[in-house]
Amino acid sequence: MPATKVVVNIPDEVPYDVRIGQNIVGRLGQDLRKLERFAALEQLLVITDDNVAPLYLASVKEALSGAGFKVSDLSVHAGEEAKSLDVAKEIYEAMAMLKLGRDCAVVALGGGVVGDLAGFVGSTYMRGVEVVQVPTTLLAMVDSSVGGKTGVNLHAGKNLVGTFNQPAYVCADTTTLLTLDEREWACGCAEIAKSAVIDSDDFFFWLTDAAQALASRDMAATEEAIARSVVFKADVVAQDKTESCGIRECLNYGHTLGHALEKLAGYGTYSHGACVAEGMRFAARLGQRLVDTPQELVDAQDALLDALGLPRLACSFEPEAILEAMKRDKKARHGQVRFVLPRDVGDWVLMDVDDEVILEQLQDW
Repeated sequence: MPATKVVVNIPDEVPYDVRIGQNIVGRLGQDLRKLERFAALEQLLVITDDNVAPLYLASVKEALSGAGFKVSDLSVHAGEEAKSLDVAKEIYEAMAMLKLGRDCAVVALGGGVVGDLAGFVGSTYMRGVEVVQVPTTLLAMVDSSVGGKTGVNLHAGKNLVGTFNQPAYVCADTTTLLTLDEREWACGCAEIAKSAVIDSDDFFFWLTDAAQALASRDMAATEEAIARSVVFKADVVAQDKTESCGIRECLNYGHTLGHALEKLAGYGTYSHGACVAEGMRFAARLGQRLVDTPQELVDAQDALLDALGLPRLACSFEPEAILEAMKRDKKARHGQVRFVLPRDVGDWVLMDVDDEVILEQLQDW
């Protein structure tokens, strides 16, 4: 199956390619050499984690060194705890010890945690060097590797320190998905479902029909789902690069409750995708109360999430604790919690919701 190319065009940014396909990482170095901004670069730093490194680091380094790059690598511990200022500082110090300057580039090899961390480091070291994303999870391929959001966590919440910095290139080699466990696979499916609900009838009904194939990891369905998600996200980011006019906030559908559940349960207890799916279910029902979301959409979304291996979460937290966690999230404004609510497939509204309404809905939930 030939690789798919999606070109991400964002105003005032250099366009970049997202390549999607099987066994394409072997040509990564050659593809980078074709980019004008990489023609004179000599040094690359691959940042990965100790789960991914044994699987793919050697092949990535071989592909890069084969194109004439001098390649170094750093590995962090796998898990959300790596997304911290302390770990970022350790990487900065290592980069300085390696004598890496403005003429280096950072290659993020891994899932969303590595992509966010490496993207943040690359965007701030020497006031910014080029960043290449090589996502190895379905979630990273459809979401975090595209759009330029980088970040690290604080004790107070996720991604509270970060930058907007578009990558120079994204290589989504779908053969890396073969090593994902069921939890991580479903995690990516949640972000695909989110995109489909917010995007259009075409995407939503295609995904409804393809849900069984995607859940069973059919490669053709998987690559089409990735491509559709990337096209959707690229279009949204092109309209609102820095989330300054409200359009990009549609990508937070399901995340308002989702991030709160992740924090309360302890990061890693539930997958990001499982929490987002729960947040989607909640937001659709809140939409019924506030914006006349049709019951047909609520039912269809429930069925889609079930088919993708994302059942309801068996968790129980006090509504007041959930509300407080929502208020600490970076998406809150002036002490008000904001929700993306679906009026229908492809039709959404961003709304500040009063605490009393949220608490009542959480009690019902």
